[in-house]
Amino acid sequence: MGKLILEMTMSLDGLTAAPKVSVDHPLGEDGERLHGWLGIDGSPVSETDREISAEMFTDTGAFIFGRRTFDVGEGPWGDDGTFGMPCFVVTNRPREQLVKGRTTFTFVTDGIESALEQARAAAGDKDVIVIGGAEVARQYLAAGLIDEVRIHLMPVLLGAGTRLFDSGPRLQLERTRLVESPAVTHLTFRVTGSPQKTR
Repeated sequence: MGKLILEMTMSLDGLTAAPKVSVDHPLGEDGERLHGWLGIDGSPVSETDREISAEMFTDTGAFIFGRRTFDVGEGPWGDDGTFGMPCFVVTNRPREQLVKGRTTFTFVTDGIESALEQARAAAGDKDVIVIGGAEVARQYLAAGLIDEVRIHLMPVLLGAGTRLFDSGPRLQLERTRLVESPAVTHLTFRVTGSPQKTR
């Protein structure tokens, strides 16, 4: 069984989105600066950042995210759904499975554990990645289910918005990797302990 990895881009002041997230502004107003390292704001992308971005898919068999992330991302992700593998959307609003090219979106209404169980079944021996939003990420952290945390730390200050580590368990982390590029610092941590973690 692969790892459950939390992977998110975060501002220097700990935010994963600016205020007023919407379909027109998926990362909030002026929040697209967070993903400048991916080139979504027209910024040039370094070879290092291209390699890090590609790694997110290399050993991954499924993705998990929340309904708001899906709602604001569906349009920009395009006709092929971007991910090219099974995706599981944690939500309280039922919806039929959506297929876009090789990407399938399954809407899970019975909690984060069920979404993880389904994602692991789909992923086989590969990893499962939680990519957003912050609320779903915090739920997995609080449940002690995350094995690894990958943060892409952008040198921007948003001032207000959605905070990733707003509340939750006191985690013990061991940094296992640090990669720097001109645009962003990529940090990887192994979760070595939390109040709920038993694995």
